[in-house]
Amino acid sequence: MNTSPPIRSKAEWKQILTPEQYRVTREHGTERPFTSPLNAEKRAGTFACACCGAPLFQSDAKYESGSGWPSFFAPANAGAVSEHEDRSLFSRRTEVRCADCEAHLGHVFPDGPKPTGLRYCMNGVALDFRPAEEA
Repeated sequence: MNTSPPIRSKAEWKQILTPEQYRVTREHGTERPFTSPLNAEKRAGTFACACCGAPLFQSDAKYESGSGWPSFFAPANAGAVSEHEDRSLFSRRTEVRCADCEAHLGHVFPDGPKPTGLRYCMNGVALDFRPAEEA
């Protein structure tokens, strides 16, 4: 896990990302539910960080949670994401960020399926999908 600050300035991120990607990943926003095409993505492959390209989740850990956001029961590896306490919206949640560039990805909840019981509820705009045949 990388503990250094993001590798780009705000101006650089704004040049690289779409306005929605910037709002979600750099300003800790949330996309509207059921708006990401990745929510319905069923092909084998890797879900990578839209900011830095780091592999975050594998398709075999993806499942339909009914939440409206792409959901996974585990990250691609133990160091792929970092977790941070989030006390916004008058509640306590666990925020999930890319371990490499600190992009805000979404939140993790303890109501997922086996084997982990976790639901990594991710903003689709924060992810890029790489089909297995291209990975």
